[in-house]
Amino acid sequence: MARIQRDYPNNGFYGIGIMHGKHDHNIGTLWRSAYIMGASFIFTLGRAYKQQTSDVVNAWTRIPLYHYENIDDLKEHLPYSTRLIAVELDEQSISLATFKHPDRAIYILGNEKNGLPEPVLAACHEIVQLPGSFSLNVAVAGSIVLYDRVAKSERTLPG
Repeated sequence: MARIQRDYPNNGFYGIGIMHGKHDHNIGTLWRSAYIMGASFIFTLGRAYKQQTSDVVNAWTRIPLYHYENIDDLKEHLPYSTRLIAVELDEQSISLATFKHPDRAIYILGNEKNGLPEPVLAACHEIVQLPGSFSLNVAVAGSIVLYDRVAKSERTLPG
């Protein structure tokens, strides 16, 4: 029997999501950024999404949106060998500027008002922080994290 010998690039995959998003336009905006930056999927945690107009590229037709009830539900469905990374202003965080993105990652952000609760932070493998001492809009923060990942890699973007 012949063995198949072929090299496949190890580009990994990544997804990004928002916990308890307050405004549906943030999900739509993040969905658009996720598609443009090559994410494999997006998700909501604790609050479902209602379609609206900020997704002007119809990213919903290109990458899926998943919904998880809580952090335990997300962790139960976490793909094998995938790192869960919180994006949060926190004493334990690593600066995004020096963070090395894993090949297989899921990024989770809290809403601007409440951030991520301690049990969610404790469930994550790493915590990264953007520059500054105030919370950014969640869609903007997520877009910056995605851009940083792409900028630090050799991945190509769709289109």
